[in-house]
Amino acid sequence: MITNSNFADIKPIVEYLKSVPFDVSRTSLYQSTELYADFTPEQPGSYDKCFDARIYHHYISKGKQTNDVKESMARTLHDHGIFVALGEFFRVHNYLRCVGVMGGHALLRTDAMYRQIVFLCKRLTELGFYMLSGGGPGAMEATHLGAWMAGYDNEEVEDALRMISAAPSFHDAAWLSTAFEVIRQHPQTQYVSLGLPTWLYGHEPSTPFATHIAKFFDNSVRENHILTLPFGGIIYTPGSAGTMQEIFQDAVQNHYLSYGFSSPMIFLGTKFWTKEMPLYPLLQKMTDKGKYKNLSLTLTDDVEEVIEKLIIFQETAKAHPEDFCLR
Repeated sequence: MITNSNFADIKPIVEYLKSVPFDVSRTSLYQSTELYADFTPEQPGSYDKCFDARIYHHYISKGKQTNDVKESMARTLHDHGIFVALGEFFRVHNYLRCVGVMGGHALLRTDAMYRQIVFLCKRLTELGFYMLSGGGPGAMEATHLGAWMAGYDNEEVEDALRMISAAPSFHDAAWLSTAFEVIRQHPQTQYVSLGLPTWLYGHEPSTPFATHIAKFFDNSVRENHILTLPFGGIIYTPGSAGTMQEIFQDAVQNHYLSYGFSSPMIFLGTKFWTKEMPLYPLLQKMTDKGKYKNLSLTLTDDVEEVIEKLIIFQETAKAHPEDFCLR
């Protein structure tokens, strides 16, 4: 039984939960217009005043790993609400059509791989897939730009790429402004994509090209969702430490059929995955030796082969739905 003295103990916690710059009771995903409220594209410095930045400054001021139970409770309640919102998202969108793209946050907008990811994700979105990424810059942004430009012709995509090339890196002052200029000139109302950024890496801005944004405080929870939600498969593009972690975590859940089935693991960039970061030969060798089981591995430089592998997986799931039910 809760006594009057118990209520007195709880009151400071309730007041604290009301005081934080984020809604601890929200049960909906973010949109870029909400995260970037008060950001003015003509004034890049106005980012520090926007909603997303205010939350990040609060987060840093309290410590990435906080010992304050009230702050910890606030973050946990917020992240639980985002988890609930993701459940609602997948009640509307077929989880088997969700395809993830993993890759480096430092990939420049002017890089050939960035362009390849954009056109690949545009095609996949138009074919009825919906794209998921970590929701940040680099390969993640390319994923959502591609989805955003679905329905536009290739010349319009090239125009968007030219527009954002004025600020190749997320370190450039105009990185966010040029993205919003693309959004202004090429509005999107038909197609969706899902980004999952985190305030742990709040120095990396969330891409506004994602139509639905599940932003978390707890990066371990966020990483788990990034790798479990794309049941339609994951495309691995060149990256570094974070991408390496994601590959092996994905391999484990496919090996154990953690959700009842194994999804495609597609490695885009033959030279990178065999020479610069030779993880593909290792995975293949471990699979051949039976150390990994149930992995569906593909190594390619060909966008058409990526699309073909993902479509074959969809056709298999459609032909044998009983084998592709979540457990």
